[in-house]
Amino acid sequence: MPPISSVLGLATENPCTADQNICNTMYDWTSNATFADWSELLIGKPLALLALLLLGLALRWGLHRVIDRLVRRTANAHHERGSAIGSARRAQRIETMGGLFRSIVTGLLVAVIGTMMLSQLGVDIAPIIASAGIVGIALGFGAQSLVKDFLTGVFIMLEDQFGVGDIVDVGEASGTVEAISLRVTRLRDVDGTVWYVPNGEIVRVGNLSQNWSRTVLDIGVAYSEDIGKVRRVLEDIAHVLWEDEEFKGQIIEEPEVWGVQELAADAVTMRLVLKTTPGSQWAIAREMRQRIKTRFDHEGIEIPFPQRVIWHRGEAAPSEGDAS
Repeated sequence: MPPISSVLGLATENPCTADQNICNTMYDWTSNATFADWSELLIGKPLALLALLLLGLALRWGLHRVIDRLVRRTANAHHERGSAIGSARRAQRIETMGGLFRSIVTGLLVAVIGTMMLSQLGVDIAPIIASAGIVGIALGFGAQSLVKDFLTGVFIMLEDQFGVGDIVDVGEASGTVEAISLRVTRLRDVDGTVWYVPNGEIVRVGNLSQNWSRTVLDIGVAYSEDIGKVRRVLEDIAHVLWEDEEFKGQIIEEPEVWGVQELAADAVTMRLVLKTTPGSQWAIAREMRQRIKTRFDHEGIEIPFPQRVIWHRGEAAPSEGDAS
């Protein structure tokens, strides 16, 4: 039986190159140059693109699994040898870094696999690679603030300067951190205002809730009061709060009365400190002030208000001669 190409009157010269496996296979089967040529376009190219896509997805899945495993292993190691207060924070930080690395891996794979797929479609990728270098230079000069924001965001996460849920002061804005990205940090202050702070604009950070916090109370009493008695009363109030079940988990260590902090114009200032869990210092301070006021009233200890001593020097009345 004659070949199909002879029956249909089609070209029979092999159009395939040595590296076109699909084309050569179809030519061997049909001895038809047209079928072989079209098979490379209709079968070879889609198969190559599909193979690259599957390769990219497989690499992404495998690398993400490796990152997730490292994240879990690191989090478990820190949890085993860390304190209960810092474990949750470290786990949050490690998970944030895991998400960052997963995003970087995905971006690199999209760029590499996408370029290879364009090459399979016959697109000259040399200008694309050259353009990428030019774009990088342009970004370096024309988008310095954006690059600065991204680099600062990376170091904020790497150095664990603050995390979601922390209460921070970044200069012009302060509040609770609601979200962190590589470019911007979102804060919400005490009155509900939301602040968006570019990471590159953050030159210093005051973190009020990292690992532990401290309530510092300066209590003024009158100069006439017995300082020893005042100290014992303050120690007793703080100890009762320390043993209160409602605040048991919020106060980390036994409260301390440091003693006389200042001899002011109107009062003797006593300093009392309590080490608390992050974010609990304000609630503990309000509770302590209320208990101190109630106990001082019961003990008859005076919390003085500002007082001033005014000396009035009377002048002698003028004589009748002077008056005339």
